[in-house]
Amino acid sequence: MILSGKTVMISGVGPGMGRKLALLAAAEGAKVAIGSLPSEQAFIDGVAAEVKAAGGECIAVGCDVTDQAQCHAFAAATIDAFGTIDGLVNSAYVHGGWDLFEDADLDVWRRAFEVTFWGALHMTKAVLPEMKRRRAGAVVNISTQGTVRALPRQGDYACAKAALNAATRTCARELGEYGIRFVATRMGRLWGVPYQVAMAERAKQQGITLDQLLDGVRAGIALGVIPPDEECAKGVVMFLSDYASMITGAGIDINGGEYMSP
Repeated sequence: MILSGKTVMISGVGPGMGRKLALLAAAEGAKVAIGSLPSEQAFIDGVAAEVKAAGGECIAVGCDVTDQAQCHAFAAATIDAFGTIDGLVNSAYVHGGWDLFEDADLDVWRRAFEVTFWGALHMTKAVLPEMKRRRAGAVVNISTQGTVRALPRQGDYACAKAALNAATRTCARELGEYGIRFVATRMGRLWGVPYQVAMAERAKQQGITLDQLLDGVRAGIALGVIPPDEECAKGVVMFLSDYASMITGAGIDINGGEYMSP
């Protein structure tokens, strides 16, 4: 129960790691506030119901992270429900059209920045007053190995996450005096519903079996497995906890050893 007594907010909760993270954080003792687009209210209500059915406490708040007012309302609802905010996970993102740069619509890139980068900053601004008041807190920004390993057709996503990495270090340096920590977790492939659907479609397009496709992927990962999203969520939970009390400004690879930063 390494999050016992803490309240954690998670933005951008979807059917992949966001859902698993909400369930795990609650299982580790946290009171959990989850957010996603207002159009996804029914989905996050379902996740909140899962948390409660397992004995946890959870609220679900519709929140478009590109709207600062909605982010502040999300933080206020969390404080109203649970009294404080101890941790924030910025996981909301947009991945564009998977185009090569020369073919890309740069408005798609701007949208990626609006959600992935500016959205995270909006959420961070929203929780800072409470964290500063308490002189404690942890913000985990979900990043990607694409910020340190150049991959084609991921420019909009990787560049927005790279900016978030830099913001992680800036905030860590400036807000450390208030006891607020910032960490960026550079995720690789996440074996969960979104990735499974995408890989099944890719195998179909290539005319091979899913197992054949996955064997090739696993061969490039040191641990020999595509990291399950629930296992990657454990890393996030650790950085939210007091076990990481002296870790701030860091970028951490969580990818099973597919890429190892120097």
